[in-house]
Amino acid sequence: MRYITVTALSHPGLLRDHNEDSLVAGPWTLCGTVTENPQTLVFPLGTPLVVAVADGIGGQPGGEVASALTVRQLAALGPSLSSEKAVRDALNLCNRAVYTAAGRDPDLLTMGTTVAGAVVLAESLLVFNVGDSRVLDATGDGLRQVSVDDSPPLPPGRRTTSLVTQALGGAFRFSAITPHVTTAPLTAGDRYLICTDGLTDLVPEDELDDLLRAHENGRAAFELWKSAIEAGGPDNITLALLGIGE
Repeated sequence: MRYITVTALSHPGLLRDHNEDSLVAGPWTLCGTVTENPQTLVFPLGTPLVVAVADGIGGQPGGEVASALTVRQLAALGPSLSSEKAVRDALNLCNRAVYTAAGRDPDLLTMGTTVAGAVVLAESLLVFNVGDSRVLDATGDGLRQVSVDDSPPLPPGRRTTSLVTQALGGAFRFSAITPHVTTAPLTAGDRYLICTDGLTDLVPEDELDDLLRAHENGRAAFELWKSAIEAGGPDNITLALLGIGE
């Protein structure tokens, strides 16, 4: 019988005074907290299982509120996310929910979050994102990004940017989103890394790939986090390693 493993970790990094990232794995959510010890969960393959990270937009109020609201909404909707359309509808619902919550509280005006993740179905994977959090396929030779960064073009010589061209919420007035959603085949042995930019901005993909080849599950998650910390850890770091076993 095939099954799903999800190994998750979330940490504020070395410079931020709190964590604005959140994470969902099935019905389990992790919001604005610290898990230096990776947590591994095992789920049966069958009912749609959503695994995602959300990164509250820094420099604007309520990032942790927006990210938590998003992953809790996805947790509630998870078992119904059986198609690309269902995922797009869910992300649009999350976007409206963030704007609605911000409109009720002046202290939360312009709060927003990115989101990236995957829904595991019996025979396929629905990959989705809005913003610059990422989903990376770690199955084959070399990491392959399967999400689409919503970021402006980078100038020559620059590898990262903190700017995003769309997010859930994040503006004074409601702005519709165009979620990126694609379908990939699913087989035993598949591995995916879902993470916020607190990891990918600090650790180049070739180094991420080397660590994922050398380690699995909890040890892999710890080594990925450690690499971001050793690179300075200026941002919140949240990641989920998703694997298909049998």
